[in-house]
Formats: sequence, structure tokens, C-alpha cells
Amino acid sequence: MERIPDFQCDVLIIGSGAAGLTLALQLASEADVIVISKGPLTEGSTYYAQGGIAAVFDENDSIESHIEDTLIAGAGICEMDAVEFTTRHARESLQWLIDMGVGFDQVTASSGEAKYHLNQEGGHSHRRILHAADATGRAVQTTLVEQVKLHPRIKVLERYNAVDLITERHTRAARGCYGAYIWNRLAERVETVAAKFVALATGGASKVYQYTSNPDVASGDGIAMAWRAGCRVANMEFNQFHPTCLFHPNAQTFLLTEALRGEGALLKRPDGSRFMPEFHEAAELAPRDVVARAIDFEMKRLGADCMYLDISHKPADFIRAHFPTIYEKCLGLGLDITQQPMPVVPAAHYTCGGVKTDLTAQTDLPNLYAIGEVAYTGLHGANRMASNSLLECLVFAQAAAADIKTKLATAQRLERLPSWDESRVGDSDEEVIIQHNWHELRLFMWDYVGIVRTTKRLERALRRIELLQQEIQEYYRNFRVSNNLLELRNLVMVAELIVRSAMERKESRGLHYILDYPELAADSGPTILTPQQQQSS
Repeated sequence: MERIPDFQCDVLIIGSGAAGLTLALQLASEADVIVISKGPLTEGSTYYAQGGIAAVFDENDSIESHIEDTLIAGAGICEMDAVEFTTRHARESLQWLIDMGVGFDQVTASSGEAKYHLNQEGGHSHRRILHAADATGRAVQTTLVEQVKLHPRIKVLERYNAVDLITERHTRAARGCYGAYIWNRLAERVETVAAKFVALATGGASKVYQYTSNPDVASGDGIAMAWRAGCRVANMEFNQFHPTCLFHPNAQTFLLTEALRGEGALLKRPDGSRFMPEFHEAAELAPRDVVARAIDFEMKRLGADCMYLDISHKPADFIRAHFPTIYEKCLGLGLDITQQPMPVVPAAHYTCGGVKTDLTAQTDLPNLYAIGEVAYTGLHGANRMASNSLLECLVFAQAAAADIKTKLATAQRLERLPSWDESRVGDSDEEVIIQHNWHELRLFMWDYVGIVRTTKRLERALRRIELLQQEIQEYYRNFRVSNNLLELRNLVMVAELIVRSAMERKESRGLHYILDYPELAADSGPTILTPQQQQSS
């Protein structure tokens, strides 16, 4: 039965990180915007990003160098048009953030002129990382949130989960996206939003792994919804494991920024000896996939619970000034990083693949856009270079805004939408099934589809995923939705996409390292999965 939607807008943005809020602010002068936030508006991966944002601000640096570094880190399968587009729009995107009020760290040059302090991180040949101490994401997110709250044409719905996109499959309209079903977590009911355009800005899917640096909201929702709506996904096998997460029972998702190594921190074994020079000529500044595999190798070789990151040889004042957040966090756990090394382990950190888009962030489905970590733009290739992620959020949010503005006047919004049908479901009395399946999925994804893979492990993982999908789908058909059920449904779908993508790549490249195929293939490109092909195979 169709009825008037609960909410109507010009643009519905699902996700409230840097990508989603940038898009909202870029559009709000010309459109009515609704932003859906799964938790509080400040929660999300952006808020916890420590390192910074890459752009060419140094006169000794160049866009060509930024392009070359990105291509090298991407291990040969970045898409050149996306790399050039992103790097050439980097500075103007950063300037927009500065104009919004983000305060990046500055230093006084010998001439007396104030300049931005630029960090250098792994994979970068120059200092080009603008940062706000070691809490850049927090500075960006809080600034954007303040601006969004001031704008009268932006409506924020906090504590809402997106359930599914509303497409031609639900309506009698032409092929396209017309809104979404959303679950009001406080009222515990599914509501409808009608929109001329929908943008997915839901972040990545690292919660599919047992150990992750990401907040709880990173459950692959946008990727799963887009796939169910008929969109292609690409490069899902490339999951970046951040090399240095703090290994402590009370800080399981606390990231130790790449900038620590950029400022001279050294990776050491439990006996105090360095090991990175044995793995790569750039040692601690090698690309993240190399560093993560090296730590994983040493941990397994020695049977050690962790390795150590040591910056204690630097002056204490320098450490406290450059890394105040990390210093205070560690001190609260009884660890003085000016005197002691930090215990570290790799953890799932960033989804390099995602929903396939063009340079305007448009997906395969008309009127549906994807921006930020949820999207595959071609920028990252087989491995994301440090501090290119927030940059991608800004550049493609602005590109999407520009494209949407050209279509606003002629786009149509449906006046009525099919209502959510709960007539055949009941309240769950078997919540233990969700919890069990949740833990099982994340554990075998870590063991079988982690930093180092084999064909047999991938096959085992796929068999378990197929069994879990049957159980979860049966549960979904019979019981009312909940936060955990919605996230589990999406995570198991994303897990399948990761495994199927990994099985298609018969080589080791970048973040995908498989023992059966340790060499690079002579001819390689992105792994693209198409929904119709997968369903018929």
C-alpha cells in the first residue's frame, strides 16, 4: 500500500561523516537536505581520524609527485583519471575546509610568515599532510557539525539506520532511486523518506573483522544496500589493515597514527631490535600493506602477542606537542610514551573497494550517489595511501554536489511511497542467534580472509557465509528489525563480496596477499562484481 512518506526532501544523505556533511553544506543553499546519522552526529570514522589530509601546499612539492606517490601505493591498478581528478582538486577542497573554520596546525617560517605545518607519512615523498595536532578528524567533524546545525535547510535525523533503498522494484516509476526505508531506533519503527536524489556516505565495512580500528557504525551498510539495489561493486578484496593499533584490553580500537612513524617512531620486536629495514628499503615509512604484513609475520614467527612502536628517543616536549591525544590516552592506560614503547597490532582499518562510481560520484543507479569510503572511485587501487581518504571524501562530495545542482530543477520526487510491511513478522525471542552469528562471522573473516590468505581459507569462508546468509535471511523474514539484525544482514553480504572478489584475483597485489599466488599477474586491473552475474552463477 502506498502512502505519503514520513519525510520528503530534495537530497537524502545517508551518513554523517566528512563526506556526508560536506555534501549537505555544498547543497543546502539550493536544496532541502536530510542527513541520516546512525548514532550521534559526531560518531563515525571521520571523528577518529588522527593523521591528516594530503594536498600540495609546499613549494618544493608538486601535484605530479602526489599523483606518482598515489599510483605507487596503489600497486599499479589505480585509475589515472580518478587520481588526477582528486589530487588536482585537493588544495581547493582543503581551502574550503579552512574557510569553514577548521584550524590546521601552523608554524612560523624564517621569513616570519605563518605557514601550515606539513607532516610526512608512509608512501609520501614530500611533507604534504595538513593536520590539527593528532586529531584532525575531530577538528574536521566538529567544525562541519557546527556549520550543519546552523543551516535552516539541513534536517538531521540522529539514531536512524537505513534499511534499504527505494527503487523501481518498489514502485511503478522508471529505473532509479527514490528514497529509502529508515529505522527509527528510538521509536523502533520503519519510516519512509522520499527524495529526488540519494547519496550514500556510510563509510566502510571494517566491522566485518574481529579486530578493527573503526567505530561500531562501520558495518558496510551502504555497500550492501547498493548491491541489493543493483549497483556494481569493485575491489572489495582490498581491505587495509592499519599496522599500528594500540594493543591494550581497554583500548581495542585506538589507532596510533602513521604520523608517529613519519616523525621518527621505530617498530621493534619484544627484544628491542628493529625489523622493518629487513622488509622494505623505506623501513617504517613503507606502504601500510608492507608494514602490516611485516608485523603479522614477526608476531607469528615469534609467537608474540604484539610488536612495539617506539618514539621515546625523541624529546618529551616534542612528543607531547605533536601527539597530545595519543600521549594522554596512553598515559591514562599507564603507558608513558616519552619513556616506553607502545604495544601494537594490525587491525582492519579501511575498505579500499566499494560501490562503483564515476567522477561525479554517480553510481549505476540513476539518482544514487556514493561518496567517501563507501565508494570505489579508482583513487586507491590495491592500497590506499595515508591521508588520501579524507581528501577523497571532500573532493567527491563537492563533485557530487556540483552534478546534483545541474539536475535539481528537472528532477522529480515521488509523492507517495509503498509503506513498510510488518504484517507477517513478530518480536524476536531468539536474540542469541544474532549474537552467535555476529561473532562467528567476524572471527572466521579474521582467520580466513585477513592479512594473509589462501584459496582453501577463502573457500571455507564462503561456505560458512552461505550458511549464515540462510539463517539470517530466515530470521529477517520472521522478526521485526533491530540495529544488530540490520548490521548483521549487511555485514554478511559484504563478507560475501570480499571473499568472491578475493577468489577472483589470482595474484598477490597490494592489500591482497594470497599464498597460492605470491607473484604479480602480468595483466591486472580492478575486480568488478555485477549483481545479476553473481545471482545467476
